[in-house]
Order: sequence, then structure tokens, then C-alpha cells
Amino acid sequence: MGQWIQLQTPHGTVAGWQAEPAGKPLGALVVVQEIFGVNAHVRSVAEEFAIEGYLALAPAYYDPIEAGVELGYDDAGYAHGKTLATQLGLQAAQDITAAAADVLAVHGRVGTVGYCWGGTVALLAALRLGLPSVSYYGARNLPFLGEKPLAPVMFHFGERDRSIPPEMVQQHRDLLPQMAVYTYPAGHGFNRDVGDDYDPASARLAQRRTLEFFARQLA
Repeated sequence: MGQWIQLQTPHGTVAGWQAEPAGKPLGALVVVQEIFGVNAHVRSVAEEFAIEGYLALAPAYYDPIEAGVELGYDDAGYAHGKTLATQLGLQAAQDITAAAADVLAVHGRVGTVGYCWGGTVALLAALRLGLPSVSYYGARNLPFLGEKPLAPVMFHFGERDRSIPPEMVQQHRDLLPQMAVYTYPAGHGFNRDVGDDYDPASARLAQRRTLEFFARQLA
């Protein structure tokens, strides 16, 4: 099981759920939350990566605004999470990612993996911080696709994601042709084992590709 640690960032102290592998880490990962905070699902994602051999740290990105956020997946949770993400902003999120990566660097090469809002934060980590990253269904990606990446990034999208239509996915292929873009017969949050969009087969395939990516990039 993981544990909460305290992370010093340019925006103050931020908690983070850290999950450690049984042996020497293969590398380290910053796990970037959805808009719902570092809830039980995000903590379980970090634990999964630890089982696969990575030291995983999921920062509580909203802590500079509101500490201890763990939201449900109902309308109220979505609305509150969207407000917090907007208040925090992507620049502050990038700063927190960089602080987490600096802490993790003693354990080997560092990458990021992010989901939904975190998918865009992960993209920015590859573009601007030079961290190999995997971006799951980042609906806020488009404004940044013209930037020159400093590290590789892999993308996962659901083909039935109403917030990311096929033309948006195609823009990722057009503007970043050197990066892998995968689609799955699923909805938006297909990796999240909570809610109607969960698709176990798509989640397993995306996870396998993600692990293969990090095996190459963090070796």
C-alpha cells in the first residue's frame, strides 16, 4: 500500500500519494489526476504502476486551493472539479509536476501519465519539461499541439468520447505525426473502473501499451 507524503512546490506544500514497488524501481512516474482529485481510483492507479515496478507519485494538485479534495463522479463532483481545475490553471499544474519529478529523479528516469484533465498536464510535461508522458483522453490538448516536444508522448482516446470527436483526435496525428495515437471502442473515461464508461478490454490494452512505452523511455 502507498502512503501520503508532503511535496514542496512553488505553490506551497502539496500532498502526494506515493506507491513503491517491491524491489528497485524500474523508473518513476508522476500520476496526474482527473478533475476529481486524488481519490480512491487515482490512488489505485498509482498502486497498479507500483505493482509493475515503478515508483508512482500522485500529487494532490488542488491543494494550493483546497486541501484533501476527493470528489465523486456525479454532477456536483464534476462541477466542483472543473471549477478547481480552472482556478489552479495549467501553469501551476506544470509547476507541481516539475516539483514532483525533481523529487522522484533520485529513483531513476521520470515520466508522467495523466487522465482527462491530467492527460493535458501530462502532454505539457512532455512538451515543456522533457518528461516522457502518456496522455489519456486529454480534452484540453489542442492549443498546445503546435509546440515542439522535448520528449515523446503517447495518446489514448475513446472513439465514443463526445468531448473529443474524431477530428480532434486527427489533429493530434496531423500536428504530432511522430507520436503514437491510439483509439479504442469506448467512451471518455474508459480506464476508470468507476462509472458507465469503463471498458476493461480497452483499459488493459492501453495499459499494456503504456507499460511498453515506459519500458522503452525510462530504461
